[in-house]
Amino acid sequence: LRYVETKHGRIAQLAFLGQIWARGGNRLDGPIDNAGDLFTSYPNGLAALFGPNAIPQLGLTQIIIFIGILETCVMTDWTESAEFPGDLRNGTFQGAWDNWSDKEKLQKRAVELNNGRA
Repeated sequence: LRYVETKHGRIAQLAFLGQIWARGGNRLDGPIDNAGDLFTSYPNGLAALFGPNAIPQLGLTQIIIFIGILETCVMTDWTESAEFPGDLRNGTFQGAWDNWSDKEKLQKRAVELNNGRA
């Protein structure tokens, strides 16, 4: 259950940052599809999914399929070498994590868990 809580916390944090970024008036440049529709032609938040100016249904389906592929193929511990629940490094991104003490690692994990709960 700790793995699921960590994963959902990460998703919630990314969604929050996405909302802050988009509501701040930031948009990707250029067209979102081959028809020439721009990223700026779609509204923020749920209005982008449900409403008169929503993205096309096939676009929403594509997003859901992409999330499913990430969930089942990428964001998993496929090497079974996780140091803790939610450790998805899979032998990569060793960097600073290996230089920290066990106490610092535990503190970093607690901060991430608490931020996901907030």
